[in-house]
Amino acid sequence: MSSKPNRLFIVLGGFFVANAIIAEFIGVKIFSLERTFGLAPLDLSLFGQSGLSFNLTAGVLLWPVVFIMTDVINEYFGRRGVRFLSFLAAGLIAYAYLIVLFAIRLVPADFWIGSQQSAGITDLDAAYRSIFGQGLWIIAGSLIAFLVGQLIDVSVFRLLRRSTGEKMIWLRATGSTLVSQFIDSFVVLLVAFYVGAGWSLSLVLAIGVVNYIYKFLVAVILTPVLYLLHGVIRRYLGEEAARQLAEEAHAHPSGSFNAS
Repeated sequence: MSSKPNRLFIVLGGFFVANAIIAEFIGVKIFSLERTFGLAPLDLSLFGQSGLSFNLTAGVLLWPVVFIMTDVINEYFGRRGVRFLSFLAAGLIAYAYLIVLFAIRLVPADFWIGSQQSAGITDLDAAYRSIFGQGLWIIAGSLIAFLVGQLIDVSVFRLLRRSTGEKMIWLRATGSTLVSQFIDSFVVLLVAFYVGAGWSLSLVLAIGVVNYIYKFLVAVILTPVLYLLHGVIRRYLGEEAARQLAEEAHAHPSGSFNAS
């Protein structure tokens, strides 16, 4: 495991998995994008729903990074590499939720419950359970959306790479991200809130569109980051080694996974 491709895969994979897990847990916070930048909230109307603005989960800060990492890993380690990391991340996210569920059920120490009253938190255990105790449907929706989005991303990426070869990195990377993020935006809402919470379909569609507008803009804005990462990787591996690794990753019909 001492070769540069192996080290590269470990670093990219570790960053990919870490960001996916962190995004799941920070996503319980809903923030106002407009107010964060000192702007008045927008008042959008979609599918009969009015008063919509960019109220987003904090997880959107990291999901674009996850999809960028998906495309970079796909470029050099192929579809099988991305699938391996996607299922690994999903498994570790599920494992993390089980551990959190166990931690929630632990009986709190009496002194700890009221230890943050000076900060306005009268019951720290209730706050802990409220923040970390996401509903089963939200967890299921998030995991399903993650896996579906990843599998669609790698398929679209591979299709576009067949057409573009080594050229037009922006097209296959940003294009696959835009398609997968579109699916991801609606799957999580449909499973978690349409099926799980009984929201109306019009509300789910309206919020999904608002979320996708944000993801679309971020994906386009972050396109230069792709070229920066490719440049760093090529300098690390060497131009010829990087080109050979990418060619081998996409030479096999099933999508190579070779980090040796």
